[in-house]
Amino acid sequence: MLFYKKRISGENRNDTGQPRYYFRHHPARRRTIARRRYDQRGKIRVARQLEKLGADIIEAGFAAASPGDFEAVNAIAKTITKSTVCSLSRAIERDIRQAGKAVAPAPKKRIHTFIATSPIHMEYKLKMKPKQVIEAAVKAVKIAREYTDDVEFSCEDALRSQIDFLAEICGAVIEAGATTINIPDTVGYSIPYKTEEFFRELIAKTPNGGKVVWSAHCHNDLGLAVANSLAALKGGARQVECTVNGLGERAGNASVEEIVMALKVRHDLFGLETGIDTTQIVPSSKLVSTITGYPVQPNKAIVGANAFSHESGIHQDGVLKHRETYEIMSAESVGWSANRLSLGKLSGRNAFKTKLADLGIELESEEALNAAFARFKELADKKREIFDEDLHALVSDEMGNMNAESYKFISQKSAPKPAKSRAPTSCSASKAKKTRFRNRLRPC
Repeated sequence: MLFYKKRISGENRNDTGQPRYYFRHHPARRRTIARRRYDQRGKIRVARQLEKLGADIIEAGFAAASPGDFEAVNAIAKTITKSTVCSLSRAIERDIRQAGKAVAPAPKKRIHTFIATSPIHMEYKLKMKPKQVIEAAVKAVKIAREYTDDVEFSCEDALRSQIDFLAEICGAVIEAGATTINIPDTVGYSIPYKTEEFFRELIAKTPNGGKVVWSAHCHNDLGLAVANSLAALKGGARQVECTVNGLGERAGNASVEEIVMALKVRHDLFGLETGIDTTQIVPSSKLVSTITGYPVQPNKAIVGANAFSHESGIHQDGVLKHRETYEIMSAESVGWSANRLSLGKLSGRNAFKTKLADLGIELESEEALNAAFARFKELADKKREIFDEDLHALVSDEMGNMNAESYKFISQKSAPKPAKSRAPTSCSASKAKKTRFRNRLRPC
């Protein structure tokens, strides 16, 4: 899955002035079953949308994981021109060199290497002494610097690590050349006020801690990923690693749309800015949902179908008189269309083109648009209403970013019984003073 990093700007004595970021629809209709297939062309399609959204850094995958992952990271590195393209890597020389080769074509490139630092991970997983972990981390950063000046180092399971040891290892990798230090709450263990305290203390204790950008990477096991990310920003972090729709390992990661809008709506408290084009939030959400196959729950903040719906009579009356009585942001500001078009067999070419634009879909030529519109009319003769999922499937061939087989249309009568749900396996990240957001492209 794609991780997206986003930079955040604001006054902070620990900030380097370098903005950075990470970023990682409606429920699937019964009549249309989208079969998930997150292939290379799908990843490129999401990467382009993340760049359009304003991601400072796109973590495109784990290049050493497989030949397919290497090819996907490399293809994204050749495609993206504005955002930094990053590859994740263990603190192992083979992995790091693969990552360096994969991101080499990118105009702006980064390697993100990591090693676990908590007592339980060092003893049972790594079977290494603290001194050995520091040596491995320093060596990894030095190798990564052979390929790029932009190197991020992560202390896996940092929030369950001893803070004095963290300060020691972070100081060592900063001296070795790391430019970003990421502090992950890998198991979603922390709570907001502790997260803020942890960041403040760690930054203060780390030698040369003011020379790097500090990053937060929070998981949602206790439902606190966004709250902990915001707390980290208050504690001095200036990069937040987050994902579109909050996708991620187990219960997910911090949601980019919620972090961005929290900083925007409560600017009075945070005083931080991002480079995100908020009108691209909903199109990004819909695209990621369609390609990954994970629907957005209707009551999801910002991007859920009901996020700006009002059913209570009292609320409806207030909104009709003045929208700000019950809305803290406008639907249009995050990319919801003021006039939500419902397409059917009587819809024309212009309405079709407008709807595609609302979904963040851009066809490369008039010929491609005409071909997609012809397919739309054929489907509209068979279905009373065309849904967003249908449109993404219809244009997949014309865009050249996904295989036509990525979607399969099944009639309502023949639709299979829903399978037991499985937790998604993706994650993400983002930064702040200008806060950066980072997105990761990985198979779910």
